[in-house]
Amino acid sequence: MPRDHRPAKSIRVLLAEDQGMMRGALALLLGMEPDIEVVAQVSAGDLIVDAALVHRPDVALLDIELPGRSGLDAAAELRDQVPDCRVLILTTFGRPGYLRRAMEAGAAGFLVKDGPVEELAAAVRRVLTGETVIDPALAAAALSAGPSPLTARECDVLTASTDGATVADIATRLHLSESTVRNYLSSAIGKTGTRNRMEALREARQQGWL
Repeated sequence: MPRDHRPAKSIRVLLAEDQGMMRGALALLLGMEPDIEVVAQVSAGDLIVDAALVHRPDVALLDIELPGRSGLDAAAELRDQVPDCRVLILTTFGRPGYLRRAMEAGAAGFLVKDGPVEELAAAVRRVLTGETVIDPALAAAALSAGPSPLTARECDVLTASTDGATVADIATRLHLSESTVRNYLSSAIGKTGTRNRMEALREARQQGWL
């Protein structure tokens, strides 16, 4: 719709998505809504807060898995740095653990990307009025799944295992003793019901605990 036909005050949206084609399509489709204006687009998580400070969006649409920094981490900082900006998580991965973490980070909504753009536009409007918008199927799955069984330190140790690091590497990186690292890894493996740390890492990611 031509700019002249927009309402006097459009909803200002920041869009964070690392896939260029998806980002461009979302920006184009949302921009066709008469009351929504995409004022900033970023491709990496570590660019979100700076862009929000410059453009002062009303709503930030954030993917989770972004280069540099996750959308969940950025959401938590947006809550502190740009408190008037409502955060709506939009992701391919509808994992119960992600939903719980998003709510803990202060997100106002959580949707998966396979929904129609009309639903997304409606969610943008709803979170701006103070509502919390959550994909119904994901909400039900999160309730049945329960909270993550992993402690923060167990998550740290599993995350540090991502690149195949040795126990000594992890210990150095996290400033822990090797025996402590082994204990955390053993505990995480037991809680995830897996056979080794790589399986534990994979399971924790699939559940959205990391």
